[in-house]
Amino acid sequence: MPHLALTLELTGLDPAVAEETFFAAGALAVTLTDAADDAILEPLPGEERLWPRTVLQALFDAAEARPALLIDLAGQLGVPPTQLTMKVVADRAWEREWLKDFHAMRFGRRLWIVPHHEPPPADREAVVVRLDPGLAFGTGTHPSTALCLQWLDQGLEGGETVIDYGCGSGVLAIAAARLGARAVHCYDLDPQAAIATRDNAAANAVSDQIRIVEAPEALPRGANLLLANIISGTLCELAPSFARLLEPGAMLVLAGILDEQADEVMATYARWFHLAAWQGRDGWVVLAGRRTGASA
Repeated sequence: MPHLALTLELTGLDPAVAEETFFAAGALAVTLTDAADDAILEPLPGEERLWPRTVLQALFDAAEARPALLIDLAGQLGVPPTQLTMKVVADRAWEREWLKDFHAMRFGRRLWIVPHHEPPPADREAVVVRLDPGLAFGTGTHPSTALCLQWLDQGLEGGETVIDYGCGSGVLAIAAARLGARAVHCYDLDPQAAIATRDNAAANAVSDQIRIVEAPEALPRGANLLLANIISGTLCELAPSFARLLEPGAMLVLAGILDEQADEVMATYARWFHLAAWQGRDGWVVLAGRRTGASA
């Protein structure tokens, strides 16, 4: 049975209203995807986590769709009809069709992020994390996430206790667990991130190693490593909290930092940590270093 696929970039539109409008018009499925390779880092409290350029993709039964469907939807949403595109598509597994352009990626020597629709790499030493892109940020496509994954591949020895602060999809936590971390404690402001992390951990058979907490106060003190891939302003605010969580000698890895923000972040953390730029890519940098003996 053929279908009609309608696509709309949600520039200036409320995603919830647009989604409701498409479903009311008879859409069988609605998916929100990223129009570019943009970061979704730690949101502010109550903030909805979406990409700066979000595309809505809706699927309709071609046999039941009205001839004026596109014009009617454009009128209801207050956009020109040319902002919507329509094409006839064959019957396929639509819930996974949008994943077809997401492929396996390698980070460092052995760590791979592999979508569920692709076979694992043939390399016997490969450490595989099975993950599909979703609304909770973090699949390895953004430079900040990619750099963190590379750091884990190179820096994790196995047996560590890890904190993933701002866990998103759980990709860093799951990678740490797959690379041998004994326990990974995860926190994120967004409840959706907790759901995504829990589901992705189960899909990678590391649920026993991963603990998700609802409040930062529930994170344990004395971890060997704390990862935080969030925005620089929030990182600066969290410096005293991170210092209280980590004992002298513990490792801190910070990401979500633009090159021009690195000096400010390092200066903020200098009281408690010896941080330095580890690696950078496409204007983003990862800072890494150890906790000193200064009291928090």
